[in-house]
Amino acid sequence: MKLINRFLPIFLIFAVFGISFFDIFPHSALAQAADPCNSGTVGKSNAELQADLDACNVEIAKWTDILNSTKKNTASYATEVSKLTAKINAAKATINAKNKAIASLNTNITQKQTQINTLQSQIAADSESVAELLRKTNEIDAFSVAEAVLSDKDFSTFFADVGAYSTTRASLLAIVDNLRGVKSQTETQKIELAKQRDAEADAKAVIEANKKKVEASQAEQKTLLTQSQNQEKAFTQVVADKKAKAEAIRTALFGLRDSAAIPFGTALGYAQTASTKTGVRPALILAILQQESNLGANVGTCVITDLSSGQTRNVNSGKVYANGIHPTRDLPLLQALLPALGRDPLTTKVSCPLSIGYGGAMGPAQFIPSTWNIMRNQIATYTGKTSPDPWDPADAIMALAILLKNNGASAGTYTAERTAACRYYGGGTSCTSTTGVYGNQVMSRVTNIQANIDVLQDS
Repeated sequence: MKLINRFLPIFLIFAVFGISFFDIFPHSALAQAADPCNSGTVGKSNAELQADLDACNVEIAKWTDILNSTKKNTASYATEVSKLTAKINAAKATINAKNKAIASLNTNITQKQTQINTLQSQIAADSESVAELLRKTNEIDAFSVAEAVLSDKDFSTFFADVGAYSTTRASLLAIVDNLRGVKSQTETQKIELAKQRDAEADAKAVIEANKKKVEASQAEQKTLLTQSQNQEKAFTQVVADKKAKAEAIRTALFGLRDSAAIPFGTALGYAQTASTKTGVRPALILAILQQESNLGANVGTCVITDLSSGQTRNVNSGKVYANGIHPTRDLPLLQALLPALGRDPLTTKVSCPLSIGYGGAMGPAQFIPSTWNIMRNQIATYTGKTSPDPWDPADAIMALAILLKNNGASAGTYTAERTAACRYYGGGTSCTSTTGVYGNQVMSRVTNIQANIDVLQDS
């Protein structure tokens, strides 16, 4: 029963927050198997990593709430311990004062008792003297006239002795009466002192009893404080572990098409900068980037093999595309752009064509050269660069946000964002059966990414 009482506060905390013992020990094999923050990142797609990150952020938020609650409990217990300590110290001081008062009263009672004993001795001695005088007086009173006449004393001496005895007896009787009065008063004082002493002792007993209760409460609060502090340490470690793993997921998460991967936090920073200039939600910008990267993984990446015809080759499969890049619309613009950026036209990666049309889209945002050229001045104004680079994540994200803005995404509604995504993929003024699939996939990603952004902003 004592063990149950001791750990009841911990059980209650588990019950309130829905915590299992496996949550408290995240390093166990079972906890690792079920914990998204402990899942690996190797070989996973962006979608799988995003799902892991979303789940991990939920875990971090949950454990952060628990940690904050535990910190409040710790502070509350510490405050209660301080209050009870003050009460105990006050009780100790009062008890010390009572002990001194009782000791003083005991001293006074002892002194009174000594006085009573002295008075009693004096009364006894004086009473004996009175008794002796009484006997002498009685003897004188018993003398007959004849005995007085026959006495060797003269009459004046005889009667002087009789008078002296009488006077002395009267004086002694007065003294005895006075001593009895003093003794009675002293005894009364002694009784009053004893009452005071008993009252002080009773008060002391009450204070000591209350002190024991307070000490018991203090011990209980200290136990709770220790338990809370231990829980706080455990929860802090859990949150730290999960945040560390989430950071690793963020780093592995945002691989960009035809560009080096960047941390999620960096991509979000670029998207937020673009959002402040265009009014397009960062989540929509990142969702399209993620969708394009996923498409890039599916269709592969090409390099130009013929600068005259625009023929390209898939660097993964080796497949050659005669319609790799539009030879008149896009190829000349690409050949003019790449040297200005210090890039080699024969090694710079562009998109492979789909089943119909041409490829040749550039960088993470997958702009075809003709579209980039149309928007080039606007992109330069927004980025502050005279030669913005479609393979630079910051420039690509800004260009992506501008195009979405031009397509109506800054209205911020679901329909406006979905339509802008459809137009981004296939042009036109509305979503078709083909582009609508792309738009739906993007909006699904928007929901997940926005939840992830909200967690990061609240952390």
